[in-house]
Amino acid sequence: MADLPSRIEDYALIGDCLTAALVGRNGSIDWLCWPCFDSDACFAALLGTSDHGRWLLAPRDPVQETKRRYRDSTLILETTFRTATGTVTLIDFMPPRGRASDVVRIVRGDAGTVRMRMHLVLRFSSGSNVPWVRRLEDGTMLAIAGPDMTTLRTPVQAHGEDLTTVADFEVAEGDSIPFVLTYDASHHDVPPAIDAQEALTATEEFWREWSSHNTNNTGPYRDLVQRSLITLKALTYMPTGGIVAAPTTSLPERIGGARNWDYRYCWIRDATFTLLALINNGYTGEARAWHAWLLRSVAGSPRDMQIMYSITGQRRLLEWEAGWLPGYGRSRPVRIGNAAHAQLQLDVFGELMDTFHQARKANVKLDEATWALECALLAHLAEAWDRPDAGVWEARGMGEHYVFSKVMCWVAFDRGIKSARQFGLKGHVEKWSAVREKIRADILARGFDARNNTFIEAYGRPYLDGSLALLPTLGFIEPHDSRMQGTIAAIERHLMREGFVLRHDPRQKRAGELEPLEGAFLACTLWLADAHVLMGNLPRARELFDRVVAVANDVGLLAEQYDPLSRRQTGNFPQALTHIALINTAANIHNALQPAKQPTVQRSQ
Repeated sequence: MADLPSRIEDYALIGDCLTAALVGRNGSIDWLCWPCFDSDACFAALLGTSDHGRWLLAPRDPVQETKRRYRDSTLILETTFRTATGTVTLIDFMPPRGRASDVVRIVRGDAGTVRMRMHLVLRFSSGSNVPWVRRLEDGTMLAIAGPDMTTLRTPVQAHGEDLTTVADFEVAEGDSIPFVLTYDASHHDVPPAIDAQEALTATEEFWREWSSHNTNNTGPYRDLVQRSLITLKALTYMPTGGIVAAPTTSLPERIGGARNWDYRYCWIRDATFTLLALINNGYTGEARAWHAWLLRSVAGSPRDMQIMYSITGQRRLLEWEAGWLPGYGRSRPVRIGNAAHAQLQLDVFGELMDTFHQARKANVKLDEATWALECALLAHLAEAWDRPDAGVWEARGMGEHYVFSKVMCWVAFDRGIKSARQFGLKGHVEKWSAVREKIRADILARGFDARNNTFIEAYGRPYLDGSLALLPTLGFIEPHDSRMQGTIAAIERHLMREGFVLRHDPRQKRAGELEPLEGAFLACTLWLADAHVLMGNLPRARELFDRVVAVANDVGLLAEQYDPLSRRQTGNFPQALTHIALINTAANIHNALQPAKQPTVQRSQ
């Protein structure tokens, strides 16, 4: 039996817009959250060993060659194994059908005859609970532990072996053997069986129809953009419209380290970029659903607004450690929940205000309560913008006066003023204008290092961080301003590692941080590319963009970070923010190359 994949980029994604799973190149599903993204109901093998959950379907004999691909414009994964005796293709997908979630795996014989092995290790509650398994009269294998239930249906004869379910079988040319694993709550009736071939047809039709709505032709980047859009859709929780940052938890920023966070939540910070990625490519329905999720989640007192919420809008995301899991690459601890939800991060006020402003510009119909909420947010922010906070990178230590946080406070008032003036909305424009100018003056006086001609990470801290590349994109400063030119030059000089942008300045060790070393933050590299688009330096922008694209895995997926020294993807995978940045940067570069178009990267109009 093949070992677990050794690299994060060895995985591909399947999903049903309720949850998602990761499939290794060796035919092993090693991560699956049932019944929804922020649940810890099922497999946890990606974070440990096969003892904590795994579903392997692979040839028993040595594999001579493995190829895999997604069917065009779908989330249907095909992995082809060639052995000495024949060739088989494993077709993996999750049909978007409703309450119950299914993982469908079809083994198709392409040539010769191949001996196959199935090995299913079912473990619930983050790999800690072994279910009770029994066979029903119709051959269905039923597994239950507490609130969780799964059924396995297949014509192959399977049997129990050391608290696992195994089967050995052969696949000849022309054969098509299905395996369907279905999850539901244990207090429900056993979910009805589905026809695997009919489900395959329906799933292909679903994704092809959805992909056909892409109205933005980004030329040579179209396939890359489409795969990223499909990934973004797969990270959407259809019942609420929430989009998770990633389907995984605790994939390390540094292999063997402790910076392992749970990303199965929705970050307000990603809101504007997400909205632009959806709207600019024709997905206004998803944009409206995302806006509706935002409005519901942040409803209430502005002082209670959080940086992240669950897919349903839940606020209490208590963090705890699954001590029984050894962690991916021995990276401990494995965390469930995210304590950063309770941090003060002032930049999210700007992101929220910018999101609503961009939605109005794109003629997305907003709820009548939206403007009242925005006015309340600005009233609160007028009293809170000068407080120290945890910053965009969620430092777990004493608060600082981060420049990016202050700039986003400026953005909040700027967008409120623009919305009022451009759309005839009633608001305290004069007061907001005064606060906006006060924030700007504060940033220029305390957040700019005149000696080195660069903006800095935080007041009194003469270092850089990757978020500073966004300042011209946000409209805070003109891209050709000498201060911004100096900042970009400083980023290129101090934050680059093997051509990728770090988010933290390697010249300092951040107070309260667990480790100083990590990979390059891929979204930062794309943000720098956007800045170069605005500066008219398209060759440099394309160079940076192509560098990020080059480290995507064989099916076009990207993690949060990339370690150029070990040449491995790191962090949670696949990462929504990375794919969102790729979508937007591809459009910015393509539009800048068209004589009749202007770069769309600037969000300040």
